[in-house]
Amino acid sequence: MGPTSGPNTASDVGVTATTITIGNIVSKTNPFDPRAFVGPSYGLQAYVNWVNAHGGVHGRKLILKTCDDQGSGNQNVSCVHQLIDRDHVFAMVSNAILSYSGASYVNSKGVPDMGAQPIDNAYNKYPHLWDIYGEDYPRDGKQIGFNGKLMGGTEVYKYFSKRFPKVAKVAGVVEYNQEASQRFGDSIAAGLQHEGYKVVKKVVNFALPDYDSVAIDFKNNNVQYVYDTIDRGGNIRLCKALDDNQVRITAKVLTTQSWEQSIGSDYKNSPNCRNAMWATGMSRNYADTQYAGVRDFRQEMTADGHGGANDLSEWTLEGWAGGKWFADAAASCGATLTRRCLEAFVNSGKPYDAGGLLVARNFHEYSRPHEPATNCINVVRWQDSAHTWVTQVPDMQKNCFTVNELPYSP
Repeated sequence: MGPTSGPNTASDVGVTATTITIGNIVSKTNPFDPRAFVGPSYGLQAYVNWVNAHGGVHGRKLILKTCDDQGSGNQNVSCVHQLIDRDHVFAMVSNAILSYSGASYVNSKGVPDMGAQPIDNAYNKYPHLWDIYGEDYPRDGKQIGFNGKLMGGTEVYKYFSKRFPKVAKVAGVVEYNQEASQRFGDSIAAGLQHEGYKVVKKVVNFALPDYDSVAIDFKNNNVQYVYDTIDRGGNIRLCKALDDNQVRITAKVLTTQSWEQSIGSDYKNSPNCRNAMWATGMSRNYADTQYAGVRDFRQEMTADGHGGANDLSEWTLEGWAGGKWFADAAASCGATLTRRCLEAFVNSGKPYDAGGLLVARNFHEYSRPHEPATNCINVVRWQDSAHTWVTQVPDMQKNCFTVNELPYSP
């Protein structure tokens, strides 16, 4: 549906001639880490401020309503009802939710929820929910993924084997003695083994972790790459143990969630491990301010008071990109903005890259896994000399790998 002519109208819930009200749920106060999930919310708020200062969306100002669900399923339901029933939001944008217990209500009300981090499995199940990464799952509201299984590509492991062809393909995987951590660890190990790595898998006690024994075991097995499914605090202690035991690795490979500016101070006691840190993802490096979109993001984050090391992260940039995806979808509807029109934009199947901030992605719904897959990634490395993450690939849109995607339990 293309833009409509004429003056703006009060065309749907949360839409007036001059405003669009959107909602955001973030598990800011949670049982794990107050910085863990808040990044996308900061990024979205920055985008809202920026776009409003630049004329809004088709002349409409964005009004952002936020709710901290405290990482609780019950509180999440309360946040959902607050935003939908009382604040009457048009859509949810850039959510970062630990336990999305209210997802079925959002979906039942036909409220679009887009640009979110898929921490919870709801984004792989419900048709009115879209995460920031694009998906191929049916999302029929009945099951998660393909017959209850999610798919994970092996592009990250393939990248490192190609980047360091002479380095021994021995990888260590560290996980907690918790079900979710171990399931994710199993999926990493399976992907590594598929790409020909020897895997040394270590389970640590969440309450009484012994990272020195992990480090010693990795040293004895000549582990060159370290992956994990543990939290920030655990990673800090793991890196300290690697340095204390003089374990020299080629790469400590982090996820997008750990691609943070606070690395410099968080790992102050483990400089060798810190400078072996790499991160991979599907978005532009927030340190690459030669790109206009990143430059706008950084300037607005600073203006908002969130430009410091503890707030700046790749998830924050993705929160901004989620806001832009929403704004571009809304702008495509012109004067008569409706949820139906917004969803048609997201479901069009056309690649979307948020003006170069994201690796191009889209949403297709296949009844079964669509293989082989071609997946493109950005790769960065922390460097003390630069005091930030340094991009390692010339063009993330072309750093692509044709791989098999392996099923794992959510």
